[in-house]
Amino acid sequence: MSEEQAAEEVAEEPTEVPKEEVSTDDGSRDKYRLIAGEEILENGVARPSTLAFLGMYVLGGLVFGVHMLFANGLNPADDASFLLKFTAKLIEVTSWESLPIGFVLTMGFLTWANRMLNISTSGRWVTIAMLGATFLPLIITADNLISAIAGLFGAEEGAFDFIPFNSYNYFVAGLTFTLLFWALTYKYQRSFSYVVTTNAIIYHHGFLLSRSHRRILFDRISEVMVERTPMGTMLGYATVTIMTDSGIGLMEETVGVSAGASGAALPGTKASADDSTTDKVRKGVFRSLFAFLTYQRTTRRVDHDPRHCFYKIRKWEDIKMMLNEMHRKHSQSNMLEDIKAALTNDAESES
Repeated sequence: MSEEQAAEEVAEEPTEVPKEEVSTDDGSRDKYRLIAGEEILENGVARPSTLAFLGMYVLGGLVFGVHMLFANGLNPADDASFLLKFTAKLIEVTSWESLPIGFVLTMGFLTWANRMLNISTSGRWVTIAMLGATFLPLIITADNLISAIAGLFGAEEGAFDFIPFNSYNYFVAGLTFTLLFWALTYKYQRSFSYVVTTNAIIYHHGFLLSRSHRRILFDRISEVMVERTPMGTMLGYATVTIMTDSGIGLMEETVGVSAGASGAALPGTKASADDSTTDKVRKGVFRSLFAFLTYQRTTRRVDHDPRHCFYKIRKWEDIKMMLNEMHRKHSQSNMLEDIKAALTNDAESES
């Protein structure tokens, strides 16, 4: 028997369903878009840990705390520190009923700091939600002002009240924002699901109106990486990232400062025929220095986007072992071993 015939026999042999594979219901087949004959492995479904988005819940609590701070103020004792007394006085002075400047500035600073830290809570939608909570008192004030001006021109009372309430209640607004923010965070973390099947790895995400679905075959895997942060070690989760030869699992990041111009375009540094040797050297130094300051480099780093990895899952050890086993089973080296075994068995039977 030739190697080609042995390879065809190996490829045509029906794949035995291992013990760890289980039957898949129709709902899961439709959700994960499984092909005919594909099954989800036992213990092969994973989701991000609830504690994976702990920062979101903490941020919601901070926003509620700011609301309570301006709702109740501070009542420092007589022997309290100067900083505490100064803060209490500042809150009292800036907590105007018609225009709560102190609250807006505090919430604005919290929003800016959260955005600049570039952590898990620094996303675009989180920033927009916090900006909404920051400027809502100003919007209410503007609505009241428009209604008052309209009243001066004979408009009926309430005709230009676009917002149903005329004052900003710190407790009600803070509680409403926090509960809504926590509810959306919970729904967001439940929108990610990861599946290991007999044929591939599937990343599924469906949140509100957005949908994403990625399918990676086992023979495309080049590396399986596990990252455990100090917080993940304490809370019992880790991120498993799949690397492929095509670059899945990596992202490009540009590092450096760009002024939007090249060194040759820097004013006053363009060489001319009338320049002396000294001027040419001076302008050359300036161009080199400018090019150095505006230099950029693009690096590749591991992408921990929840849509493209097993993001902060609890059963990371089982998933890693499963991925390694399925990769070995579907790799070319394993197929060559099967062909070698088939040729050896054929040779022994002929002898």
